[in-house]
Amino acid sequence: MQCFSVTLTPLSAFATPLKGDTLFGQLCWAIRNRFGEASLTELLNGYTEGRPFAVASDAFPQGYLPLPKLPFSYYRPIDGTDRKAVKKRCWLAEAEIEKPVSEWLGLAKTAADIAGDFGKLSEKHPQPHNTIDRRSNTTGEGGFAPYSIEQEWFIPGLRWHIYVLLDTERLSAEDYQNCLTDIGEFGFGRDASIGLGKFKLEAFQAAELPSQADANSSLTLAPCAPQRMGFAPERSYYQLFTRFGRHGDIAVHQAGKPFKNPILLAQTAALMATMPSASGFIGQGIGGNGELSKTLPATVHQGYAPVIAVNFQAKECS
Repeated sequence: MQCFSVTLTPLSAFATPLKGDTLFGQLCWAIRNRFGEASLTELLNGYTEGRPFAVASDAFPQGYLPLPKLPFSYYRPIDGTDRKAVKKRCWLAEAEIEKPVSEWLGLAKTAADIAGDFGKLSEKHPQPHNTIDRRSNTTGEGGFAPYSIEQEWFIPGLRWHIYVLLDTERLSAEDYQNCLTDIGEFGFGRDASIGLGKFKLEAFQAAELPSQADANSSLTLAPCAPQRMGFAPERSYYQLFTRFGRHGDIAVHQAGKPFKNPILLAQTAALMATMPSASGFIGQGIGGNGELSKTLPATVHQGYAPVIAVNFQAKECS
């Protein structure tokens, strides 16, 4: 797998967070729409057997990576700072990755630090929606009841960074870049059809994942599925969440339901006690054979995550 660095600039509000597993789902639709269903089927061959053709990270503020989900006792104490202020420190500059993990909290920045005069990286606002009953030309109850969707607006000029691991023998960097451009032009995630989720692809180039010397653990850069992977539980730290996925593109209108079966994932910035593999990712592919969807039985989900190799001693700081 070859690593690439991707830089994006949002051009509109987003109704869906730019998470690696969601981005992979949209990539599959982009491949199908550009190259045909047969090409996508071929690329997905072996996906649930540890042979993904592409693994994407979440989108992070350019130059920063997420702080691991560790108990504060593993970090050196920060004098003169209250706990609420410390909890806001969630972004670590890539240049600081080489420092010991125990120092990372003291080096980490808040969203306000990165945003500068704007004070925050984004703002969320509810957007009212109405569905008109054509029989009465009004809203009503049930499916015609007014509702709101939360939209996230990013500060002007903010660039976001994604790491992509790509099997270039199966999907070329040029083809991946073209598919990513297609997603940005059409829109990412929910309400793309009404103008949300648009972005501009600013840069796409070969890169290397940051790493530490003498690494013994993996810091994930996207949600992943660690179940039955054999990671040492006494040195692994992560937050769980349930992904309630749904189909996009034309699958929304196909027979069956647009919703996928829920899956349990470890949130981004998990610190897993496993040696980083040469492939640059950990986790597993989920789905296939109707496990995730009755509408599209071949549906899979990215349970893989790009990782940063870190040296974590699991020692509490006094």
